[in-house]
Amino acid sequence: MTDIALFGTGAFASRILFDLAATAAEPLSIAVVGRNDTAMRWMRSAAQARARMFGRDITVSLETANLTSPEEIGRLLDTLTPSVVVQSASVQTASIIGTNATAWSELVGRTSLSLTAPFQALITGHVARAIAERGGKTKLVNCCYPDVVNPLIAGMGLDVLSGLGNVAILSEMFGGMLGRDSGQLRILAPYQAVGPWRRLPSERTGDPAARIWIGETEVDDIFARFREAQLTAVPVIDISGASGVTLIEAVATGRPWTGHVPGPNGLPGGYPVHFDGSAMALDLPTGIDQAAAVDFCLGFERESGMIVDADGIAHYTGSLHDALEAEGCELHRGFALTDLDEAVGVLAALRDRLNLQSAA
Repeated sequence: MTDIALFGTGAFASRILFDLAATAAEPLSIAVVGRNDTAMRWMRSAAQARARMFGRDITVSLETANLTSPEEIGRLLDTLTPSVVVQSASVQTASIIGTNATAWSELVGRTSLSLTAPFQALITGHVARAIAERGGKTKLVNCCYPDVVNPLIAGMGLDVLSGLGNVAILSEMFGGMLGRDSGQLRILAPYQAVGPWRRLPSERTGDPAARIWIGETEVDDIFARFREAQLTAVPVIDISGASGVTLIEAVATGRPWTGHVPGPNGLPGGYPVHFDGSAMALDLPTGIDQAAAVDFCLGFERESGMIVDADGIAHYTGSLHDALEAEGCELHRGFALTDLDEAVGVLAALRDRLNLQSAA
């Protein structure tokens, strides 16, 4: 039996593995799963080296697999029987963030990263279904755009424990600034709240897209209170990937954990949570209930993003809907989650066409 099955070999998965190797408080067995043998051998070598440096007890095994194949995913689960799958493999890389080279990256930047949600959901959906078919004992932590993808997974009637990053980027960054008071920090934020902190302090204007409490007191001027915080324009993997390390270890070993995650139990956006060793629940401050918290996060997707209705239909909204319609892409009408594979094909055709064009 494997403690952790880590799907993917990119920078995000590497950050998770390397930090687990340096910090794991208990012995852990970790299986790295992907199709790039060279990358996996490097990940194992680096992880084992870091474990030796820091005196940690981890074992790393490698499994070569095509993660776009549901059959391969099922075989892996049968072979590994992991306590938790950490799913970071996607058919849309995170490099789309912070670039504007082609008409495709320009469209994503101009509208919403939710444009890529079908790409991010494809493998995660296959993993969630394979887990359900095997009794649902394995926990699923999704690293691929969880604020929006986890509600898609839940809309399919499947379980996902949580995501990583996004709201946790802010909670860890602000917590580092607060020091002793960081344990009293609670943040309610969709992924849109990360964007302003990539800009210079003088350029942070408009809606911060977050609500923040220190203890039971809500922060009035978020930009002023955390003015010295700064993110990079590219994915901040050194915070976002690392933010999930203590959670992953807690899930794998059945220990309690308190912090912030996106997409807990398939909810949209990011929340403060408590994991009791087996299940996760929201840990909201006094004065706001789950319905109000969800409505706050979902509001940003209603403006320009993706929402899922009660009938299991995914809808692009606002400027994103209008942009897809202008490109003649049929997905502007929405698609049934049961047709996710077909939606991915339609979106891939649009991406291929726009990637041949320079940004305006």
